[in-house]
Amino acid sequence: MERRSLLRAAVLGGTSAALGGTLWRGAAYAAPAQPGTGPYGPLGSPDANGIRLPAGFTSRVISRSGQRVGSTSYIWHNAPDGGACYADGTGWIYVSNSEINPSGGASAVRFSSTGAITAAYRILSSTRQNCAGGKTPWNTWLSCEEVSLGYVYETDPWGTNAAVQRAAMGRFKHEAAAADPVRRVIYLTEDESNGRFYRFVPTTWGNLSSGKLQVMVAGSATSGSFTWTDIPDPDGSPTATRSQVSGSKSFNGGEGCHYANDTVWFTTKGDNRVWQLNLLDHTYELAYDDSLVNGTAPLTGVDNITGASSGDLFVAEDGGTMEICVITPDDVVASFLRVDGQSASEITGPAFSPDGTRLYFSSQRGTSGSSSGGITYEVTGPFRS
Repeated sequence: MERRSLLRAAVLGGTSAALGGTLWRGAAYAAPAQPGTGPYGPLGSPDANGIRLPAGFTSRVISRSGQRVGSTSYIWHNAPDGGACYADGTGWIYVSNSEINPSGGASAVRFSSTGAITAAYRILSSTRQNCAGGKTPWNTWLSCEEVSLGYVYETDPWGTNAAVQRAAMGRFKHEAAAADPVRRVIYLTEDESNGRFYRFVPTTWGNLSSGKLQVMVAGSATSGSFTWTDIPDPDGSPTATRSQVSGSKSFNGGEGCHYANDTVWFTTKGDNRVWQLNLLDHTYELAYDDSLVNGTAPLTGVDNITGASSGDLFVAEDGGTMEICVITPDDVVASFLRVDGQSASEITGPAFSPDGTRLYFSSQRGTSGSSSGGITYEVTGPFRS
């Protein structure tokens, strides 16, 4: 599905969507007639898990930090963060990072075709502050260390093969990764106030052991054209990767990243923006900018981002009002769910089951506000297809 950014809609003279959408019109901003509504309607009262959902949706708790996962003997990790889902025969697997330092790593939960939990296990150990990451087309999980000179680790969601450190993908404060099978590259965000946006070009697609790390080069404006330039020293020492290429574009706290249909979106938490790279014409622009909405849109504290088959983007909030918000292809920005009573936490790891009917995510610190209080949820319902 072709997607128009909010800014592009303004240029084309678009109108806001029927269900209280928000839309850029040049420098002006049209607030929704019914804030918080969208393609799924208004949020209901908190359910038994403290989650406000649209009509027709239900939630359940999958796991809690420090407790056994379902009827398995596996103890769920602290501070659950980035995640992804993988088809597993008639069932599926959800993987989740652990953002603690030291001993972060990642774990996995296996589900049957009915959604019953059948297993849980560790897939990565002895790493540091594993924040976000990304799924590869060959069904591995890229788990990223959000520390200075951090690494990317390629892991096996089935837990059969040992995790492998992918040093060629660069050493910096990694956040998220998104695979582009058309251009055969992996996009990477950097969680620094002057971070960069990168791509890794493997020597052989499907093998991340060698290749070129490149950085986005562009002007200081919020839209324009861009190019890619090789990073001379991917190991980031003695000069940080973000400081090696003159003209590389600075981004304020890179977070989530998602690729679909010749477009890549990524979020920057320092300025509450969602950026859009149009890969066919090598241009970039803003898909969402909190500074221009004057508090009228529900989305604040942008963080992890994922997409649905409908073309909808689902953006998790780091703080804010503890919501997952949706940005539709018709430029509606609306709340999809809200977690009540957990204001000292953040929402992490949104990912859809392979059939698109279940959304997984975590509250990293839960009701306690501590990394040992993380809760991982599943939401089931009539998602748009």
